[in-house]
Amino acid sequence: MQKPQQRATLADVARLAGVSAKTVSRVYDGSTNVSPDTRRRIEEAAARLSFRPNLLARDLRHGGVSSAVGFVLGDLTNPFYFQVAAGMERELAQHGLTMVLTATEDDPAEEERVAGTLLAQRVRALVLVPIAQDQSYLESERRLGTPVVTIDRPAHNLLADSVVLDNREGTAEAVRALTRIGHRRVAFVCSPADLYTHAERLAGYREALREVGVTDTSAWERLDDAGGRSTEAAVLDVFDQPDPPTAIVTGNNRASAALVRALGPARDDLAYLGFDDFDLADALGFSVVAYDTREIGRAAARRVLERLADPQGAPVHVRIPTHLVPRGSGERPPR
Repeated sequence: MQKPQQRATLADVARLAGVSAKTVSRVYDGSTNVSPDTRRRIEEAAARLSFRPNLLARDLRHGGVSSAVGFVLGDLTNPFYFQVAAGMERELAQHGLTMVLTATEDDPAEEERVAGTLLAQRVRALVLVPIAQDQSYLESERRLGTPVVTIDRPAHNLLADSVVLDNREGTAEAVRALTRIGHRRVAFVCSPADLYTHAERLAGYREALREVGVTDTSAWERLDDAGGRSTEAAVLDVFDQPDPPTAIVTGNNRASAALVRALGPARDDLAYLGFDDFDLADALGFSVVAYDTREIGRAAARRVLERLADPQGAPVHVRIPTHLVPRGSGERPPR
């Protein structure tokens, strides 16, 4: 990575726009007492310099440097992110840093705005769950020395550290557990494969079936794009065929819940495994692919700390291992 550049100041914007620093300040304070032409020149100068107005007090107690790390997560209703945040917060606190949390609600259009709001508050680093297809808007911040770490999936068009699950191998191992006891017609229900995590899980599913000579899995794959009732419909649909699957792997905890709702919790004629542990899975005897969710957050925090110490190092990609938790549902041989 290149040596961090100097961050543009309000005075730099004023100089490039050919106005006074006070005029630039008025624009960012929301004043209407600036002509449209002057405002346009200031905004163009700011864009050229990748200038972001500082929304915090000018003089922070730590020598003008914030102690906060921004965390942009996805869906606020997903408990996965809160476990990640808990692990991250604890690790950062041990090093005198705090965490500021916000969310995109899985809306790609919101990502840049939400991330920009945190960066305007001069956070020390940004941890992001990417949902948009392009994170190049963060390149100027990275060059300025602001660490950027992505969670759950890698960034697009940005050199950044990442912390992801071993999605492919975790799913492959779940399928292998089924094929070892004789299953060959194994279904897979998940969200669309254009999302990195689910594309990796789908690849792991196909890979494990190819290992036992099953090369065409199209009849047993179902992708859902909305969750809820549509996932239940996908589950029912995959079994509505002349030679239905004898086993099923669900691609996330929501698909697992949909499976239980669609087929009932007492299907002892079917083997099933789910990626992600979830509440009541143990009570239901639901076998899962599990992992240490808080370790994802701790690993992201460690990447932030190491990047603050070495901003010029090459990007580091951390892969969190998974493991099978057998509870009964995934250990049933085909009938």
